[in-house]
Amino acid sequence: MSEEILKKYPELAIEGGSTVTQRLDICNDAVTEMAVEASRACIKNWGRSISDITHVVYVSSSEARLPGGDLYLAKGLGLSPDTHRVLLYFVGCSGGVAGLRVAKDIAENNPGSRVLLATSETTIIGFKPPSVDRPYDLVGVALFGDGAGAMIIGSDPDPICEKPLFELHTAIQNFLPETEKTIDGRLTEQGINFKLSRELPQIIEDNVENFCKKLIGKAGLAHKNYNQMFWAVHPGGPAILNRIEKRLNLSPEKLSPSRRALMDYGNASSNSIVYVLEYMLEESKKVRNMNEEENEWGLILAFGPGVTFEGIIARNLDV
Repeated sequence: MSEEILKKYPELAIEGGSTVTQRLDICNDAVTEMAVEASRACIKNWGRSISDITHVVYVSSSEARLPGGDLYLAKGLGLSPDTHRVLLYFVGCSGGVAGLRVAKDIAENNPGSRVLLATSETTIIGFKPPSVDRPYDLVGVALFGDGAGAMIIGSDPDPICEKPLFELHTAIQNFLPETEKTIDGRLTEQGINFKLSRELPQIIEDNVENFCKKLIGKAGLAHKNYNQMFWAVHPGGPAILNRIEKRLNLSPEKLSPSRRALMDYGNASSNSIVYVLEYMLEESKKVRNMNEEENEWGLILAFGPGVTFEGIIARNLDV
């Protein structure tokens, strides 16, 4: 939210007003603009032609329209009309890892394909004016952030012009029965109304170890010690990261990329895992420069509505 937006839409500062139309007018344009910018930067770093993109996976919980943001992203980038598109709406904080899982499946089943994964989020869709009756709203304002992210996923990389960073080895998804009200979001006349249960950190702590064991076992890495692996965890909040670290007995540095992403960008929903992976690669280079041992294998984790756990076993190819 900004002064410029409030000057144009002063009704957003009025409690209880019907403002969903105005919010969507702002958000639909904003998320497309951010997704296009992030995607262009990603494609530039990738090094291949934009015409080589065959598929798009677009993730957002900050817009609602037909056609969806996947089409406007493709249009904004000038992608071919033959580009295959997948749209993931309202997946929440697990959206980035869910998008990776879907992009992985597409790439593995379409030889030669190159999948653009783009995520884009803004908090305006759920903004509430300050109220003395809801002091806890300030926590949400401080915790959540806007932004966008993008990655290219494919199989059989071209060694001449492509330098892959990670191999996405094994992906799984689980939901926890009878927890669908723990993360609750409703599209109302006042925008999206989110409610997060106070029990969420405890629910994640109680279930994260079994989920990780299942994921690691499926990948054939059950012999690995948790501290012999890297951890790219969605930074849902300090309490969640603290509980995961405690439950799995992780060394403090293991969640450093997640904590840095949370400090710099807040919980940016589906975007956050992109930031975490970037910080992880940055810290991996520092370890290499100090001639210390790097972790080749690791976990990419996120938690979203359901409560849904998303996890990917990945191999760091930049070690």
